[in-house]
Amino acid sequence: MAESRLAPDAWALPEAIRKRLGDEVGRQRAMVHDGHLLLVLHAPPGPEQPTREGRLFWRSPTGDWSPKPLRHGAGPVSELLDEYEKRIDVVDSDEDKAYSATEYFDLMTLLNPLVRASHNLHDALQQAREKLPDVRELILLRDRAYALSRRAELLQADAKNTLDFVIARRAEEQALMSARQASAAHRLNVLAALTFPLLTLCAVFGMNLNHGLEEWNLRVAPSPAPLLAVVAGGIALGVLLVGYVTRR
Repeated sequence: MAESRLAPDAWALPEAIRKRLGDEVGRQRAMVHDGHLLLVLHAPPGPEQPTREGRLFWRSPTGDWSPKPLRHGAGPVSELLDEYEKRIDVVDSDEDKAYSATEYFDLMTLLNPLVRASHNLHDALQQAREKLPDVRELILLRDRAYALSRRAELLQADAKNTLDFVIARRAEEQALMSARQASAAHRLNVLAALTFPLLTLCAVFGMNLNHGLEEWNLRVAPSPAPLLAVVAGGIALGVLLVGYVTRR
């Protein structure tokens, strides 16, 4: 049987564990045999990342972890939890700055895989805790993973509720605007119904009344005062009409 390419050959893993490993990372899980623990975990998912980056951690029966941690005093699994915490901090900061529905949708796109990954990470550590009940370190890692998973879930719920509120508010604003437009159109239709017959009769019979401005304009020619007066009166009536049509 071909050996898996996931676990390094330098790791003294029992053959029973190596046989359970495939060539793909698969789901997050814990495998225990004769005191050996192999954790198959995932790195925090990034944006637009279709595949998950696997992280394997081996704990020997003597309590030694592989690979070795990058920082003194911290375990390698604890460093992975630090990565999750930093990713959640970034999303939390972005949520505080988000305003539009598009921004909250982008947050949900980041949060959904992060919530699943953190939840499955906690489940894998819980499996390890149940199979090695005397290892206190696993209890601490499990509890921290639960806190991170819970925090991610709360962020997801908050972002979803806010997104729903923003969408509902936009829909309410659009409904109110549509109602105002319908009311304005109704008022215009009423005005058209009142004036259309009169304007039609005047156009058919050519009703031009003598108002005296013709002679007055000739006496003060070439003064444009009569024309300007008519224009000003028309604008004033137009302003009144706009106020009537657009009133709430």
